Amino acid sequence: MICGVDEAGKGAVLGPMVVGTVGCEKETDLPDGVRDSKALTRRQRERLYAEITESFPWGVVEIPAAEIDRLRQEMTMNVLVAHGHADAIRTLAPLPPTAYVDACDVNEERYGSTVAALLGGACTVISRNHGDALFPVVSAASIVAKVTRDRAIEALHAKEGEIGSGYPSDPATIAYLKGYITSHGMPPACARQSWETVVRLMDRRRQTTLGDF
Repeated sequence: MICGVDEAGKGAVLGPMVVGTVGCEKETDLPDGVRDSKALTRRQRERLYAEITESFPWGVVEIPAAEIDRLRQEMTMNVLVAHGHADAIRTLAPLPPTAYVDACDVNEERYGSTVAALLGGACTVISRNHGDALFPVVSAASIVAKVTRDRAIEALHAKEGEIGSGYPSDPATIAYLKGYITSHGMPPACARQSWETVVRLMDRRRQTTLGDF
């Protein structure tokens, strides 16, 4: 068996990062239409997610915002993602002999070596930038990761109201963060407090508060 691994939400300021993995005997066994999740509509992703999870070994690892903040004190984001990729591969039993991963490091070989070392060398790791567009098994993993994260964001919407996509580039996300910090004096629990976006907003809040005296 081979497996593919990809993550969703790495750069988000709100919500978890989700790492997905999918196993198969041959990539040609995967459902028709499997490709990079970013190239699919939401309906297509949901349909393929159902087909993949019903017919193939799969797993997800969710790393909440607070855990990302904690781990970033100990390691770089790239190493954090590598840990997530290795943990996702471990959800498949037995461990597949070969894993294709979407490298989050410009140095593909270095990233692959990091993931392989975390697995104790028990799995050959083939690491490529844009792996979700190169290998269908990684595309399948990207679909599982994306759909799982989208559902997590929907749950936050239901609890917190309009939060946007959770990415710093989304005006709705920034508006939510500004409003929450103004009202509560601190970021929401779903925010990654180590992100520069949150740090800047908190700095502005402190400056505004000091200006009131």
